[in-house]
Amino acid sequence: MTWLVLGAAAVFVLGGVGIAYVIGAGSVLGFIAAGQNIYLAVLPQRIFSQLDLFALMALPLFILTGEIMNRSGVTRTIVDLMMALLGRVRGGLGHANILTSLFFAGVSGSAIADTAALSNTLVPAMVERGYRRSYAAALTAASSIIGPIIPPSIRPILYGAVMETSVTALFVAGIVPGLLLAGALIAMNALLAQRGRHPDGGQQNTADLAQCFVTALPALSLPVGGIIAGLTTPTEAAAIAVVAALIVGQLRNGLTRQSFWQAVQATIRLTGSVFMILAAVAVFGYLAGSLQWPQTLAGWVTGTGLSGLELLLVINLVFLIVGMVLDLPVALFLLVPVIAPLALALAQGVDPTHLGIVLCFNLCIGLTPPPFGACLHCRC
Repeated sequence: MTWLVLGAAAVFVLGGVGIAYVIGAGSVLGFIAAGQNIYLAVLPQRIFSQLDLFALMALPLFILTGEIMNRSGVTRTIVDLMMALLGRVRGGLGHANILTSLFFAGVSGSAIADTAALSNTLVPAMVERGYRRSYAAALTAASSIIGPIIPPSIRPILYGAVMETSVTALFVAGIVPGLLLAGALIAMNALLAQRGRHPDGGQQNTADLAQCFVTALPALSLPVGGIIAGLTTPTEAAAIAVVAALIVGQLRNGLTRQSFWQAVQATIRLTGSVFMILAAVAVFGYLAGSLQWPQTLAGWVTGTGLSGLELLLVINLVFLIVGMVLDLPVALFLLVPVIAPLALALAQGVDPTHLGIVLCFNLCIGLTPPPFGACLHCRC
């Protein structure tokens, strides 16, 4: 009966019903179907304990920072700087696209926001210079997944809240993988540029480059370094980032009362949806624990003989596939509490921080493959 309820919930998800409502209602019906109605009285306490986490305070603040900088035109300066820096070399606009995503990560931390912004700026510029639209769109989608890895990013905050892992450590751990991904994309773009004789951007005035750098400096100076140096917590750095974004937006005369209110509204909508999902998944996690699903899963994995590297490869594949279908916060909240403890118990030598970056990375890769990749549906 419980599996019937969960199957019906999956059907409703595919039908477009709000994921928070489906997970919450399905979990409550799951308790009833399993004959464990008595545990429903504990659900409010379970939900509040899941939401009452200091690390989650950084979430709306970083979202608000990105919204303010996007709406005040500050992020456009990063695009201009990258085009001035690399637009002159062969395949330079492709390199500029990748590096813009790298620096854009410090503003939004969102792959979809990155894709949406660059699809309206760099993609038309690349097509105008002679690039194939399909190549420009694919490169934009592929480079956008750098955003959720490089700090500050929303995904490590969510993982840290679920697994009670240091968000600061997750931020630091995401730097090298993000840089390696950017380097690999640049190398591939350079190779394809030589083979396909991609166009260059001609000569660029060095005065324009210097001016672009000065203009983009505020956007490149978000107070994330304090997190890495241990001077501030992620929440404190997020609050400072909001103040810095407001100051920079005012200095550029790009932030009006209307645009600021729109940024606040967008932040409220996104934060509210994330917290609703988190509350619903708290109920689902309680149901899974009461029915001993993690123990059942651990017994099944043990029976198959998977351990160590083999187990990690299977988990990576699972998260890659799930990332193609579900939103990243939903996938994190649903799977991490069940699978991550299993991986830590059966795969010796795995650190929770390392595991968090690997899982987030796989979920981000799932944003790009067709036909469900969310980054592919952004207008290019």
